[in-house]
Amino acid sequence: MSIKDSYLSITKTSEGFYKEKGSKFIAYAFPCNNEVDAKIHLAQLWKDNHNACHVCFAWRFGVDETKYKERFSDDGEPSNSAGKPIFAQIHGFNVTNILIAVVRYYGGTNLGVGGLIGAYKSASKEALEQSTLVEGFISDFYIMKFEFSLTGTAMRLLKKARVNIIEQGYEGNLATITFKLRTSKTKILIEEFESLHGFELKHLKTE
Repeated sequence: MSIKDSYLSITKTSEGFYKEKGSKFIAYAFPCNNEVDAKIHLAQLWKDNHNACHVCFAWRFGVDETKYKERFSDDGEPSNSAGKPIFAQIHGFNVTNILIAVVRYYGGTNLGVGGLIGAYKSASKEALEQSTLVEGFISDFYIMKFEFSLTGTAMRLLKKARVNIIEQGYEGNLATITFKLRTSKTKILIEEFESLHGFELKHLKTE
């Protein structure tokens, strides 16, 4: 069974625009990692657009799809007419660590629920289409302890697996190496070390 250890996010802020019967919908897609930063962006949008009637949004944070933090808001628009279609674009593009906010300026004509869904969807979709997507990878972090005489073996296997060595040090009469490796490649390397005598490995975290 393959392990899903990659995710998509955006590299910089992008914009989308949609106009319907005088109403303007301006979408902003922000690279964002947490709720605190998202609220700062939303507050700034209200400050910059104090004549707007709504700032609707959706966000998703995290790299593990089983633990995503997700939320969307209609900000006074009819239920599920704004936040949900915005979030549908995040889901459709399969991106994370992102906030999409859509600023609406009312044009004097009611659009109805269907019209609003189409408008918020179109604006947020264009913002994502204008963004640059980047693939990230989930890694396992380990610390390994071993006798100094095994340093050559340790370095050979780590180099072969192309791990990212974070730190090398000492603990008593043992050498230590802290490293990270893409999750889908971890199992083979750990099994290789566990088949040898003199290596102690401890998993630190996955992110």
